[in-house]
Amino acid sequence: MTADATDEPGLGPSELVRQSGTVLRVGHLALSAGTGSYRVKSHMTRVGRALGLDRTAAHVTLTEITATSYRDRNFRTEVAEVRAIGINSDRLSELEAYVGDLPERVTAAEVDAELDRIATKPLLYGAFLNALWAAIACAAFAFLNNGGIIECSAVFFGAFLGQMLRRAMLHKGINQFGTTMLAATVAATAYLLVVLVFEDLRGHEAGYVSAVLFLVPGFALVTAALDLARLDFSAGIARMTYALMILASAALAVWAVSAIAGLEPGRLPPPVLHDGLFFALRAVASFAGVLGFALMFNSPWRMAVGGASIGMVANVARLELLDAGFASQAAAACTALIVGVLAAYIAPAMKVPRITMSVPAVVIMVPGVTAYRAVYEFNSGATLEALASTVEAGLVIVALAIGLAVARMLTDRNWTFER
Repeated sequence: MTADATDEPGLGPSELVRQSGTVLRVGHLALSAGTGSYRVKSHMTRVGRALGLDRTAAHVTLTEITATSYRDRNFRTEVAEVRAIGINSDRLSELEAYVGDLPERVTAAEVDAELDRIATKPLLYGAFLNALWAAIACAAFAFLNNGGIIECSAVFFGAFLGQMLRRAMLHKGINQFGTTMLAATVAATAYLLVVLVFEDLRGHEAGYVSAVLFLVPGFALVTAALDLARLDFSAGIARMTYALMILASAALAVWAVSAIAGLEPGRLPPPVLHDGLFFALRAVASFAGVLGFALMFNSPWRMAVGGASIGMVANVARLELLDAGFASQAAAACTALIVGVLAAYIAPAMKVPRITMSVPAVVIMVPGVTAYRAVYEFNSGATLEALASTVEAGLVIVALAIGLAVARMLTDRNWTFER
């Protein structure tokens, strides 16, 4: 920073200090709401331009932002840290709408006032409803994994208790990995107890994995892959590492419960239903699963229903492709492409961020059961089976990211061309 232009010793022009802080605050709010680094940088650049800055450069990881604001011969660099990692789709939507409609010139005070409103806006759903959405999503997952009435009911109860505990602990600032392990233990144990109340465990033991699928960090996995597709390796690798650690924490807890109870995460046989009825129930379960996850991410109802509609079409298509003999990764890539293209047209019409519609629609396709099975097999010494499950899950996640990335390249020039 040049010394001759300063009006605050050691800090630089006071207006630049204020503007730089406002730009960093926008990025902090976006990152804490769970969006990828590309969108964080985009918001900061737009706000900086509207404030009159010449340029804004930012380095974004999962938990940190280092931003430099330039004006004339002066610059200011600031660092912010985000410790609470979570998803808040409503906040993402508010930020997207505000930043997208910024006038050509705006003052830092005006931006700060709007950011105050967005930051202090309460969550749309309380603890009970948040746990209810998670329970609905996991019960829908249970059906899509061939669960029957008993499995789906037990999964609903287990996921409800697990998410209630998880939310309470996270809001108290307790370590995320310990919280994940305890929530997974509670959810899996509750599933087993409910099944034991109604029937013997035999024939129902494989369904318990669905009770912990609310812990699958699908949002982090998908945004990490998208960051990597943009060659943003620092953010992508950090986000992917975080997602894998969360997944491993939950899987180890589930393995411990299953080892004590003597259970194996096998595959349930498909229910014996008429083809037309089975197809309709798949569609309903796909819609409910995506809707539940979207609402759990604090999405407004209009946004959640839009994402659920996209997810229903895509997931039913994926399941039909699998039934037709397609490889799981090929089916995932094709249907993720469908999700990305549909979101590209529906999200702008609804004036919501694409990511808040596309990611919940894709999360239901993340192979959580396969990933948990891989950890169980590793711990049981079945190395070959574990490697096969790991490769299968990894290929599907990569395929989902490829499908979404290709859709962005086809519909967004900023993704098609490097600048």
